[in-house]
Amino acid sequence: MNQTINKMNNMRLNSMAQIHHQRLVENLHQEYSVDEYTSMLIEQEWEQRQNNKIKRLIASARFKTHASIADIDFKATRALDKDLINKLSLLNFVKKKQNIILTGPTGIGKSYLAQAIGNQACMQGYKTFYQNASRFISILKYAKIEGSYLQQLKKMNKIQVLILDDFGLTKMDVKEREILMDIVEQRHEVCSTIIASQIPISKWFDIIGEGTIADAILDRIINSAYRLELKGKSLRRNNIN
Repeated sequence: MNQTINKMNNMRLNSMAQIHHQRLVENLHQEYSVDEYTSMLIEQEWEQRQNNKIKRLIASARFKTHASIADIDFKATRALDKDLINKLSLLNFVKKKQNIILTGPTGIGKSYLAQAIGNQACMQGYKTFYQNASRFISILKYAKIEGSYLQQLKKMNKIQVLILDDFGLTKMDVKEREILMDIVEQRHEVCSTIIASQIPISKWFDIIGEGTIADAILDRIINSAYRLELKGKSLRRNNIN
């Protein structure tokens, strides 16, 4: 028995080894046929590996808060379409390489909603990454200086759902505009991007600047995006998500 369990652990079949040891100690293994017992061990190992994968995905996503679709408050008056949120939670937009744009005043719950959808993506096995938009672009600006820019863009190819929060708070300079263009061009019809902003889409053109590039960026972001415009007063005072 110990040799078998040790071999399982050496092959990193830890959950399988654990349940096998438990069944042997409790003398429950005789209740199963060979096929049933084998299937049960494999199922246990598979479930544990899936759970570990989800934990890793959530940790690497770097969410600011634990957000869940189930905890979204649809009673608050903020023009939030429950049917659309439930549709987005199925993640077909990820499979179709589409985007989501969340706009509305500060404190209305855009960040929470974006992270709730991102958390759902992690639960379904999609590699997700959350970051403040300005900080994300600043990181890439520094990567250009130190010579790792192309490497960083290559890493981004593995991010199936990129969440950029607080987009457009300041006007972009030439370098920032070029980086955003690279991000958008690389992800267009390849991966999904979720953008949260308190700035209306109608003002994004001026924030990005330089007509030709702004047109190209917005064309790639908006035309394949679900748009959710939240309305109402800040919910933070009442601690409502």
